[in-house]
Amino acid sequence: MYAILDIETTGGQFNEEGITEIAIYKFDGHEVVDQFISLVNPEIPIQPFVVKLTGINNAMLQSAPKFFEVAKRIIEITSDCIIVAHNASFDYRILRTEFRRLGYDYEARTLCTVELAKKLIPEQTSYSLGKLVRALGIPMADRHRASGDAMATVKLFKMLLEKDLEKTIVKDFIKLEIEKGIAPKFLDLVSQMPAKTGVYYIHNENNTLIYIGKSQNIKKRVNQHFTGITTKSKRIQAEVFTITYDETGSELIALLKESEEIKVNRPKYNRSQKKMFFPYAIYVEKDSNGYLNLKLEKADGRKKEIASYTSLQDGKNALFRFTSKYHLCQKLTGLYITKKECFQYKIKECDGACIGEVIAEIYNARVQEFISENSFENKNMILIDKGRNVNERSAILIEDGIYKGYAYYDLNYQITNIEILKNILIPMQHNRDAKNLIQNYIRKSKSLKILRF
Repeated sequence: MYAILDIETTGGQFNEEGITEIAIYKFDGHEVVDQFISLVNPEIPIQPFVVKLTGINNAMLQSAPKFFEVAKRIIEITSDCIIVAHNASFDYRILRTEFRRLGYDYEARTLCTVELAKKLIPEQTSYSLGKLVRALGIPMADRHRASGDAMATVKLFKMLLEKDLEKTIVKDFIKLEIEKGIAPKFLDLVSQMPAKTGVYYIHNENNTLIYIGKSQNIKKRVNQHFTGITTKSKRIQAEVFTITYDETGSELIALLKESEEIKVNRPKYNRSQKKMFFPYAIYVEKDSNGYLNLKLEKADGRKKEIASYTSLQDGKNALFRFTSKYHLCQKLTGLYITKKECFQYKIKECDGACIGEVIAEIYNARVQEFISENSFENKNMILIDKGRNVNERSAILIEDGIYKGYAYYDLNYQITNIEILKNILIPMQHNRDAKNLIQNYIRKSKSLKILRF
């Protein structure tokens, strides 16, 4: 658990400040599960510049509880949590100072979203909370009030968790779990998983990531690991200590995250997975008569492919569909082997490219139409898909045929400006696997919306 907090103070001399307002959101990595927000009577005057900045004045605090009256609740909500704040050293110092005045030594692990943002979102012009969240398209209310700043930090931290492909933040969180002792039983682990689409991460007791998987129902898939009788399932069962997960909403983002994070983290029980998800591909070449021929072959990274497939049969099925849709010749797409005219010509479904009755320029134009619509080459588009909840959508950016990454946005905040999308983007690597996953999903998905620019 994380305790994401923000504190407003009176201002004044170092270590003589008092707390005027505190907001704490208990966050499990996915949603807020508890919260505490309160004004606090600091029993000392507020500096005038702070009154102007926050809007909190001395009169507002006369009837507010004093720190000793809220101290127990603060300990309860932050117990066994990592403290997260924007400029955490300040908030943590203020909190420790107030507890020290009560004779209590308050200690907790901390994470600073300023430092995390500098590492995970480099090249921002400013890392102040207000400017940073504005640049990232994160909505913010009640700036310089504890609840508004803390909630903005929650949303920022959630985005930073997404950007942390190496899972360094989560690994720090798991250290706390390991210190507590024994791994939960399988039933407990399964009960913590959502029955939703996303990526899950299995860790052992040494805090090592041993397996990454994706599913449209994480709970069901994790349960299969624990009831499986394969060698890999039994090894995972023997080593699992805890499981974390990221909901993605979009199945495509789950596929892309799984592929990328396996490459980054190299978990030992993923190493046996095929490096080539798509061993067959369609290529184009010109024959001696000047006609463009389509060929379904084993994938060859040295050649420029148009589309790729998980099996030979998938590729053939697709090639039959393309041949029909673009009025191509089965002989020239390799589906009907003959030295004469193709069978489709005999039943008047081919206009004779196979025997030269259609000139190469006309036939090749139809092939080029197929290539243009099914190749990534030089494409600029945004793929709009499901979000993690009903108020959200996901967006995947393809620019000049290169997969750039993905983002989530609120339904009330329409993605019309490509630069805004780039600001909130979770950057990802473009590679053959990612391209093939996207092309395959575009072909099969009925819910995907494509915006071209």
